[in-house]
Amino acid sequence: MTIRTILVDDEPLANQGLQLRLQPHADIEIIGICLNGREAIRAIKTHKPDLVFLDIQMPGFDGFSVVQGLMEVEPPLFVFVTAYGDHALRAFEAQAADYLMKPVEETRLADTLDRVRQRLSEKQSVGEAETLKAALAEHAPEAAADLAADGAGGGVDANRFEKLINIKDQGQIFRVDVDKIERIDAAGDYMCIYTGDNTLILRETMKDLEKRLDPRRFQRIHRSTIVNLDLVKTVKPHTNGECFLVLNSGASVKVSRSYRDVVARFVH
Repeated sequence: MTIRTILVDDEPLANQGLQLRLQPHADIEIIGICLNGREAIRAIKTHKPDLVFLDIQMPGFDGFSVVQGLMEVEPPLFVFVTAYGDHALRAFEAQAADYLMKPVEETRLADTLDRVRQRLSEKQSVGEAETLKAALAEHAPEAAADLAADGAGGGVDANRFEKLINIKDQGQIFRVDVDKIERIDAAGDYMCIYTGDNTLILRETMKDLEKRLDPRRFQRIHRSTIVNLDLVKTVKPHTNGECFLVLNSGASVKVSRSYRDVVARFVH
């Protein structure tokens, strides 16, 4: 798959340097180079690229203004590129695919492109599924109705759930692999994220965080606790109707009686 790409930076040398670093990646096709935000908005609307490398600090329209200027169209994936690290959190809040510091390192760029390829592959899979549904609705309405019924019956699209969660803690931004999250404890509007060897604090409500996690793997076992069921090692019953889950790290968490039936459907 060719990734149609636009570079945006008010410094021509920065665009040239990034273009050189992208040359070894055969699937990257640079279809445009822009020197300011207004030019970038016009180019993105006209050419509809898959990916945009976007400088943040530019005169006039900065990188965030470019993103806002594309709200009415389907946006490409954005990778923000800047010499200043203090914009990182805002970049991720703008749903950036990644954030690169100048000068761009080749190994870091390769990691970013791997993430972009994964995001585009997931997007393509969802698009193909929608095309199939539309074709079925036109040519085989009975099959389309069956498919819709299956979806209403609880089918879950794993692609819509987070695979990485960005957590700002102690002045740093940690990119946490969701697969490594062992459990989550709520403390008001803060979440304690445990990965087995680390604990991070995320400012978010449990209700909002639950929407970002695949319910087939992450289940609430207590009013204030979510557990990754893939990382449960042992289930220990308790005499009062409650039970305890022992996780891979050795941590033990209690399952309250009101959530016991929910967990029983997933833990065998």
